[in-house]
Order: sequence, then structure tokens, then C-alpha cells
Amino acid sequence: MPLSARSVVVSLLVGLSIAATTGNARGEDVRLRPPKDLDGYFPFQPPATLPAWEARREEVRRRILVAQGLWPEPAKGDLAASIHGTITKGPAAVGNEGTTGYTVSRVSFQSLPGLFVTGNLYRPAGLAVGQRVPAVLFAHGHWKDARLSDQDAAAVRREIAAGEERFEQGGRSRFQSLCVQAARMGCVVWQWDMLSDSDAVQFSRELVHGFAQQRPEMNTVTRWGLFSPQAESHLQSIMGLQTWNAIRSVDFILSLPEVDPTRIAVTGASGGGTQTMLLAAVDPRIALSGPMVMVSTAMQGGCTCENASLLRIGTGNVEFAALAAPRPQIMNTADDWTKELATKGFPDLQALYALAGARDNVALKRGEHFPHNYNAVSRSAFFTFLNRHFGLGLPEPVVERDYEPLPRAQLTVWDADHPAPRAADPEFERDLLARLTAESDATLTAAASTVAGLRDVLLPGWETVIGRTFATAGDVTWEMADKTDDAGVVRMAGKLVNTTHGEEVGVCWLHPRTWNGSVVIWLDDGGSAALAAGMGPPAPVRDLLAAGTTVVAADLFSPPADADGRQRVVKNPREFAGYTYGYNHTLFAQRTHDVLTLIRFVRTSRVGDHPPPTSVALVGLGSHGPIAAAARAVAGDALDRVALDTGGFRFSTTATPRSFPVPASTSTSPACSPRPRHGHCGWRVRPPSRGWRARRHRPPVAKPRSRFSPASVPWHRLPLPPGWRGERARRRRCGAARRRPARGGHRDRWDETADVAGRQGRRGALAPRGPGRSGGRRCRYPRRPGGTPRRAARRGTGRRLATSRGGHRLRRPGGPQPGSRGDEFPRRRLGAIPTRGLGGRAGPRSPR
Repeated sequence: MPLSARSVVVSLLVGLSIAATTGNARGEDVRLRPPKDLDGYFPFQPPATLPAWEARREEVRRRILVAQGLWPEPAKGDLAASIHGTITKGPAAVGNEGTTGYTVSRVSFQSLPGLFVTGNLYRPAGLAVGQRVPAVLFAHGHWKDARLSDQDAAAVRREIAAGEERFEQGGRSRFQSLCVQAARMGCVVWQWDMLSDSDAVQFSRELVHGFAQQRPEMNTVTRWGLFSPQAESHLQSIMGLQTWNAIRSVDFILSLPEVDPTRIAVTGASGGGTQTMLLAAVDPRIALSGPMVMVSTAMQGGCTCENASLLRIGTGNVEFAALAAPRPQIMNTADDWTKELATKGFPDLQALYALAGARDNVALKRGEHFPHNYNAVSRSAFFTFLNRHFGLGLPEPVVERDYEPLPRAQLTVWDADHPAPRAADPEFERDLLARLTAESDATLTAAASTVAGLRDVLLPGWETVIGRTFATAGDVTWEMADKTDDAGVVRMAGKLVNTTHGEEVGVCWLHPRTWNGSVVIWLDDGGSAALAAGMGPPAPVRDLLAAGTTVVAADLFSPPADADGRQRVVKNPREFAGYTYGYNHTLFAQRTHDVLTLIRFVRTSRVGDHPPPTSVALVGLGSHGPIAAAARAVAGDALDRVALDTGGFRFSTTATPRSFPVPASTSTSPACSPRPRHGHCGWRVRPPSRGWRARRHRPPVAKPRSRFSPASVPWHRLPLPPGWRGERARRRRCGAARRRPARGGHRDRWDETADVAGRQGRRGALAPRGPGRSGGRRCRYPRRPGGTPRRAARRGTGRRLATSRGGHRLRRPGGPQPGSRGDEFPRRRLGAIPTRGLGGRAGPRSPR
């Protein structure tokens, strides 16, 4: 069920934009504040205990992987590494006195089929057979053509005068400087190119680092490109590709027989510092890290390659660095966003390392008088730290020597024998993302087929996308604004206040005086107004109340709108979803939070002397169907039954940005205010005492306009979907039968949903087996020529219906139907929402 959308602000993370009427002006809701952006404040508060930190570490690590499309991890194919063009710099070379020298090789390998990682491999010369040495991975950052750069003499002299560099010759390339010195210290060094840099030519620099405006030709439902809503919806990003290149770089370095797998280090500055933090956070093979001029509670990284949707919601770079604890880690400050790190962020890292019993394993090299770079002073601090923790035995502090930089021609990977792939090829970009999509769909489908896969892959992924579970829903209190008693039903309007998260939800309760212990949370596009006092609640709700079931409706969160009437985004002018949804929950997630708040209150709070409910069911209709499905996925055992109306919706059919307008302001009318009944979708849910059965009630002869038919068309002449041949005649034949009393003591109504559900074992979304075989007599179908019943011929057609207990899904043939809602919410590579095996209770499907 792939997702889609088009734009500056992807639909993936846009969520469902059909705003429900809000019953109260929630001025104190923290979600009404302006959205957070990369220039916000991102403090880190270390937990009080190690077990608490271990749980938090796993949560943040999973967020990094999910946000970058690496959950589950792509398959690791053959690297097909090519090492060639080796150059030897022996003891006689400049600066190699007293050492065995080093070699420099050109390398390329494939991190994914067809995606080349390029760089240079530095190795100590004269290693003995079987000797194992440490390895250092060097991520260079945003300096253009960093690995191949050769700075002019005037710039080098200015840096020497400022104390940033030491040598006129060696200072021409600080990127070669680090590699040469580490190789002289006895380490294997791998320096690879960021996407679009030096020999990594398959993506353009304008796309990777300068993307600013959406490309209409890449915003397609199939074969999309990077930064498109479809790519964002599948969590396919430049940042994810670069993190995967880094993980595969570890695989490559460990494939070398001379590398000691217990002593792997990674370092980098600026964007390379971001890659360093993330690699050390997600890959336990990294034993030491050095993220330079990047760790900060302030700016989190301004480039598109340093941001991804979902990545920094509720976290930030200091906590990313903390994920490496207690492994050794060094960082630095400069005259940039890191200049306050010594007082904001680093003390918290020290406290965490002390909690783990390794306070000396984290270090800070201060350099606020230096500009933003990886200069000789910072490199010396890293070499000294590396020497101490890897036991290299060199005198400290370790200071660089001069060397002779290699020219571009001797470093570049591509030559006549190793031709470069096509540069900035849009077809390669489409092919790569299509391959990733197909692979992830297959992996997720396989995971969804087992309980272990649901538990270990899909459920954790959905918890990250939604950002909250029933256990973390928070503490909720009830504030009543109005209370009336009408014919034995107490109507209460007010709001639920989530004191943990600072959120408010307008709700309306209908509580029968004779309560049977059951509660139904009723979600549809009408919000709390669907239980209007003036016109009365819809027929299904009246049936529930008559059976003694409490019904509650909610006004899910509706944020303020931009001037154009669409959902708010951050002020960054670049049309990249990650700048908004990398720091803020989607509207879909926020509305799911409201549902969890409601479930939490129903399950855990006590009002007066009322006992706790014996069962809690959730009904999601209209645009609220997908929201209810997501809430079901993360609510666990808190829900007993769920009924969903998806309306045939498929995310892959939506291709517009922020498609539906958000109201400029929320309604100030009280909860439970009257509203026209045409907003009710027409589902009938029978009360538990008669056996639950979700069904569409019999429409009148002149049916109001709906998504199925125009107005004033007799119900038996309504247009039918493909594959329902002969249905109109059957409706006429069943017209009389539905008016006859049935064995269950109630009238047997024709209903396309319940009828199809009946052919699938006679059970609907909330339908246990009733009296007799089917809970009521139904019209028999005539046999087709040859004796095949029409019932069997039509099995599997009808409105799409998903259940939490049976796990089956019923769909109309041909996919989404005309008029189905283009609501949007983030599936993100995580496949269909699991509807069984995730905390659902075993046993018969009868109501409690």
C-alpha cells in the first residue's frame, strides 16, 4: 500500500488534512505553537538510571533507522570492490622518516546494485603477514571535491598565520593530511566521497546539497525521484543513502585481512560529523568516534543531506552523539553553532558517560577562536585520542608531519580501465528507488506473515512513525463544560487534557443510565457534533445507547492554517519535507495521539464511582478510518475490537501537496453542537446484546448525495462497481426479504458490507456469530447455470473492510474507486497496518 503526494511538504507526513470541526478553542494546546525547525533548541537530559537509558537508546536508534529507510535493513549484496592504481610512499618520502611509509589505492564498490561508493584507501607499508591494525573511516563533509581538493598557496598561508595549519605543502589538503598521518600511525584509512562529490558522480551536487524546488517530472505515482512526496513517503532520502554508504564502508574495511575488527574508528567534520554521529549510533562495530564541528544543542545541520523526515522529532544531535556511549568519543567547538557546547550539551554527555562508568571516554577540544573546519589543531586532538584508546604507543600529543600531497590525477578512481558511470542520470535515480521499493515491500510482506515479524519489525516501525504508544500516551484529566440528561442518556461535553504532552481534545460523551460496561469510541468526520443534541445521534449510535453502551466522540486536532489555507510548514524556502517533518509530528500522527489520549483516559481514569469498562471498541469512519487503524496498531491490548471504513482508499493514488485545506481557525462552538446529518457516513452497528455486525443501513428511495451515487436515484438503481453484474436484480429480489422478521427477532436488512462479510464466514468487522448460522435469515442467491451459486462467484467483492480480530481485508476489484478520499498519512515503508497478532486477544470473536 504505497503512499504518495507531491510537494514541498510531502503528503507522507502531511497526514490526513480533512479537518474535523473542533468543539472548543484549544488555546493552550502546545501543538498550536509555530512548528520547530533546525535552528531550534535541542537539549539532552540523560536518564537517571542505566536501564532507562538502554530503553531510550533503542528507541532513538530505531528512529534513526526508520527515518532513513533502513528499517528493516536493505539486503547486503556483493560489494564487488575494485582496488587499483596503488601508489607507494616509502620511508624516503617527505615526512616518512622513522616509519615504513604508506600506500594509497583507488577504490570503488557497490553499496547497492549500481550505486558506486568511491574513495581512497591508505595503508601502512610493510605489514607482516597476519598482522592486524586499527582502521579509521574519514567522512569529509561539505567541502566541494574534498578528497581531490588542492588549495592555493595564498589561502594556505592565511591558515598558517591563524594557527589552523602548519605546513605550506601539506596544508594544501587537510583531507589528505588526516589520512596520511593516521596511516603513518599504523592505521588503515578509508576516505570516501559523499554523494555528488569528487568521483561520486551519479547524483548532481545541485540535487544532493542544493535541492530547493520540486521537480514535477519526478513527482509521479510510479518511478519517482528523490525529494518527491512518494520518495519521502517511503523514507527514501539522500541522507539515508549516505548512511547506508557509511555502513557498507564498514563492511568494506572489515573485508580487508589486515584490519582489526575490534578497533574501528570514524571521524568527520560538518556534514561528515553528522555522518560520524549517525554511523556510531546505529553500527556497534564502531569502537571510537570523532564528530567534529557538528554536535550542538543549536543548529542541527542545514543541508538537505543532513535532514530526513521523522529524524529529530523529540531528539537532536547531542542525543545522537550520546548513543555511542560508553565507547570513546571526542568532539570539538569552533566559531559556529558549536561554540556553546562546553556549557550546553557536553556536561550532559559527561553525566551519561559517568553513569556508564566511563567518564574519561568522552572528550571536548575547545576552539571557539577557529572557523568552521577540521584544522591541524583539531586533527592533533583526534590523533592523540586515537593513540590513547587504541594503544598505538606513540608519544603524546601526536603532531602531524609535513607530506607531499598527491595530485587529482593520482587520486581519482575512474580511468580508461575503470570507466565512470553516467553522471546525474535521472533514469538511474528512478531505477534505484524502484528497486529499493520493491525490495522493502517484499521484506515487509514477509515480516507481516509471521507473528515475530509483526512484533519485531512492523509494530516498532509504526511506533516510530506515530511517535507514541498506549504506554506513553501520558496522564489525562477530564474538564467538563456541559452536562444534560435526555431520556435516560447523560450527555457530557468538555475536553480531555493530556498533562504529560500539553495537548487537549474536545470530546462528547453519551452515557446511558443503564450501562452494560462497554465503551465505543466513535470517530467520523463529524467529530463530537455527530452526537448532536438537537437532531439526535445517528441511528447506529442510538442502537448502541439502547443496548447500554457508552459512546464517546472526539474533535481531533486541527492546526492553524498557512495563509494559503494549507497545513503549516517551517519558514525554510526550500521545498523539502524533511525541514518540517524531520522536527515535527505529522497531522496524521497528532490526530492519532488524540485517539490514544482518549483510549488512555477510558482505560485508566476513574470518574466518580464508575467502575472501569469491561470492553473498549473503536470505530473509524470516513477520513478517520486510517487514523483509527494506526491507533489500533500502537494501542496493544487497550482495544478489544475495531471497525474501520477505509472507503477503498489507497495512498498510492494521491499525488498533490498538502491536498486538503485546513480551516483558518478552529470552531468556538461547544462540543456536541448540532450539525447536519449528511456528514454521517451511514454505517449501522448493531448493539452487543444482539451480536455485533457492522453494516450499511438501508438507504431511502431518494438517497442523499454520497460518494457512491448522485442524489435522487432509487437505491436499487445506484451505479455498481465493476464485477457486480446482476446485483441490481438481486437487490430487487431481496427488497421484500429484508422486511420479513428473521430468526434473530429483528429485521433482516440487505447490506453490501455485511452481505459480503457474511460470505466470508458470516462475520463483519465487529460481527461474531449470532443466533443460528448467520444471526438472521438472508435472501438466498439463485444458482448460476451449471449449479454454481452466485454467492461463490461474487466472493471477495464489496466495500473494503478491515478487522482487528479476523485479520482479513475485503476489497472491491480494481483498487480504489472514483470518489474515494485522497487522505494522506505516513506508511513510510512499513507496509499495511497490522490488524492481528499485535496484542489482540485470542479466543472467539463474541462480545464481552
